[in-house]
Amino acid sequence: MLKLFGISGSPRIAATDWIIKEALRYAEENWNAETRYFSVRGKKLNFCLHCDHCIKKGSCIHDDGMKDVYSGLEWADSVLIGTPVYQGTLSGQAKVVLDRMRAFVASNPHGLSGKVGAAVADGGDRIGGQELAIRAITDFYLINEMVPVGGGSFGANLGASFWSKDKGADGVKSDKEGLKSLYKTLDRLAEVWVMMNKIGGEREGGRKER
Repeated sequence: MLKLFGISGSPRIAATDWIIKEALRYAEENWNAETRYFSVRGKKLNFCLHCDHCIKKGSCIHDDGMKDVYSGLEWADSVLIGTPVYQGTLSGQAKVVLDRMRAFVASNPHGLSGKVGAAVADGGDRIGGQELAIRAITDFYLINEMVPVGGGSFGANLGASFWSKDKGADGVKSDKEGLKSLYKTLDRLAEVWVMMNKIGGEREGGRKER
């Protein structure tokens, strides 16, 4: 069974929160996935200090909300990270999550190897930095030996992209192209996971016909 960990990199309960929860719902209903969810909202997440405590001691010097991220990524075989667009790229909170994964990899250099990763970004403008935010997350996957996926040509090349029109959850719910890109990306993520596990044809965890 596909184990998908969804991370919302937004400090608000708005567009990104809704998108990640919708993605997990879709994966559960269409791919029989087991899912977990993490939001940066309300969490204490300290900046990475690059102090190398994790290199020397095998654990992060900070004791904060990242413990839930570490356990979620240890559990998962696939991950979807979502971020709102701030100043043309990913949110500061999302960047802290990515930076702090240094401690996870320091304790287990190949701990993320082979996990499948996808990204989604939403912004108040249709072209406001969504692709740059997605590429930052994709670079994180590449650096840490993960398998990054997008949704393929014609609508979701690099991943899922939403235009919220600054209307929060209501805005992304009404973005039909955004939803199309999300579902295409999730299908591709699951298909790659299936191929990597050499499971084909009819299967209990396979996509349901709709």
